[in-house]
Amino acid sequence: MNKNVIHQDYKISRLDRQKMHKLNAMLIWFTGLSGSGKSTLANLVEVELYNLGISTYTLDGDNIRRGINKNLGFSSEDRTENIRRIAEISNLFIDAGIVVLGAFVSPYLLDRENIKKTVGADNFIEIYVNTSLEECERRDVKGLYKKARAGEIQNMTGINAPYEPPTCADIEIITDNETIEVSLQKIMNYISQKIKKINE
Repeated sequence: MNKNVIHQDYKISRLDRQKMHKLNAMLIWFTGLSGSGKSTLANLVEVELYNLGISTYTLDGDNIRRGINKNLGFSSEDRTENIRRIAEISNLFIDAGIVVLGAFVSPYLLDRENIKKTVGADNFIEIYVNTSLEECERRDVKGLYKKARAGEIQNMTGINAPYEPPTCADIEIITDNETIEVSLQKIMNYISQKIKKINE
């Protein structure tokens, strides 16, 4: 880092912001193959939290790549940089006292471990949306698997690029044989104890 870049402290702290929002801010990270249901679940969880009066913001892979990370491709190096930037953005949201939901393939174990280091282990919940490749291809909501099988897309996770599944995710959701309602309830039961609204 440039020696002329100096950290600037401000009078309002993260704790002050958490007290204002009346919650413990954190990052809820959904990882899994494309088409596994990450964004769907993140969306539903955010609605539940919103209805509970909890301040949230969702970061989604496609949306981020249309703006902040539009200069990145899908090489292993670019994927790592993509996740690094998202981790830093998430950390700012957490510092602002907001619960962040991240829905990203994030295929590499090391990258996800670095997210946890960036935001702090106590502020990180990893949800593995474990959907089989066969089911993801059956859904193929974006038509990406069909293109990858036809050779039109390179570095497609699960086809010609690896996915390293979590070894100790906080929650594992197997959507092949679990209804969306059951999955949502499982997630809410876990995270509600972690967020714990702070009393006024």
